[in-house]
Amino acid sequence: MKVVMWVVLLAGVSAATVRAQDVVSPAAAPVVDTNKQIAAMRAKLDDWAQLGYYRDANKTLGAAAPGEDRVVFYGASMTEFWGRNGSMFFPAKNYVNRGISGQTTAQMVVRFRQDVVNLHAAVVVILGGTNDIAGNTGPMTPEMTENNWQSMADMAKANGIKVVFASITPSTDFPWRKGLHPAEKIRALDAWLQGYCVTHRFIYLDYYSALANADGGMKAEYTVDGVHASVKGYEAMAPLAQAAIDKALAGH
Repeated sequence: MKVVMWVVLLAGVSAATVRAQDVVSPAAAPVVDTNKQIAAMRAKLDDWAQLGYYRDANKTLGAAAPGEDRVVFYGASMTEFWGRNGSMFFPAKNYVNRGISGQTTAQMVVRFRQDVVNLHAAVVVILGGTNDIAGNTGPMTPEMTENNWQSMADMAKANGIKVVFASITPSTDFPWRKGLHPAEKIRALDAWLQGYCVTHRFIYLDYYSALANADGGMKAEYTVDGVHASVKGYEAMAPLAQAAIDKALAGH
């Protein structure tokens, strides 16, 4: 009799467990808004290079003042965020910021004419490559990044624009794409870029040496998340950038 009762009780527990799982599982599963995903993907495909991002700002920018050498800072988030959250973006200068967070060098190539050449820049400070390593627009080899740097340099040179290439800033991990161990990849790309600048007479702006710690990451006081600069980080970068711009304008 006791055996029969145990069998009945176990069966009841099992049935209750199954019913509980049936109730919990659907609620725990993430709800995916397919229409929203499709709309976001369509918007991205409609303007993959984000040419619309600065289109209106470019129209209202106007010409550089007489005697002014226009300087355009060109890149991704490290560039775009310069001047936000307490940092100062060269307050005594009329430098133009054309950074777009998350962009790869492939996207930067596409909008280079609109956001640099057509602004009649005298100097462009190019900082890109972090998002290439992260694969923000799909897998990219080092050669792809190098080719894109060369394409931007070619366009600048053809239009009489002085080129300053900034090193990729240090990082040991990307918060939005963890586990890629980017430190060595960054060092390798920076070494290639420095050599390219020497052989083609471009200015190499070495942010890396000033910001990096012994592990190839960014020093804690210079970053907010291991990738992006803090106020102190931008303060360390500013005089290096200014020295590079002065050198470019002087014809080095």
